[in-house]
Amino acid sequence: MSRGLNKVQIIGHLGKDPEMRYTPSGKPVTTFTVAVSRTWNSADGERHNETEWFNVVAWGTLAEICKQYLVKGQQVYVEGRLQTRRWDDKEGVKHTSVEVVANEMMMLGDRREANNQSHEAEGTAAEPANGAAEEEFPF
Repeated sequence: MSRGLNKVQIIGHLGKDPEMRYTPSGKPVTTFTVAVSRTWNSADGERHNETEWFNVVAWGTLAEICKQYLVKGQQVYVEGRLQTRRWDDKEGVKHTSVEVVANEMMMLGDRREANNQSHEAEGTAAEPANGAAEEEFPF
């Protein structure tokens, strides 16, 4: 019997702050969007840009970490699997959504920049008391 593979890796920027909720059984789930851009030159030398948006879902401890540390605009690496959800709305219209179910997340870019974005999102000053950026995360 052959085995299949469903694995996706993306690097991009968050489109908005993550949103966390809890299932009826109390399990945390966080959703966010990631924009992945690519640039290429056509045969005639014209430069093209394209952005693909990915819906990302994280569960459990990873959901809590994403909610606590990720902010809009931050660069992030996400690894997981693709999952297709199908549902009918109240009017009976069928909908389909493809999302990345994350099993790994890594914050990219300058940590000081991420720290500044986090503090700005909270509406507080971004400078630590000692004048240096905080360099450690608890995970």
